Amino acid sequence: MKVTHLVALSALLAISSTAFADGEAAFKKANCAVCHSATSKAVGPSLAAIAAKYKGDASAQAKLEAKVRNGGSGSFGGMPMPATPKSVGDADIKTIVGWILAR
Repeated sequence: MKVTHLVALSALLAISSTAFADGEAAFKKANCAVCHSATSKAVGPSLAAIAAKYKGDASAQAKLEAKVRNGGSGSFGGMPMPATPKSVGDADIKTIVGWILAR
């Protein structure tokens, strides 16, 4: 029984680390780091601040996907976030947002 749990845990960790790497890669590829950094405010809020603000919000994934795709302002001050270019796919946005919220 314990071996089964160990195998399941190992598989879960492998999937989680892959999703984490995919999120980071998509973040970099989409040039999000031009305005956002991991822990400190740049042009936009830090990834840590975004994750903290939306922690426990069940609708955060959908809200942030829409904000990343369409742009917006008011969540972290007056600086508006521009819409993400159509060259960044919806699947990549979903991956990036999930990665940010998992921080």
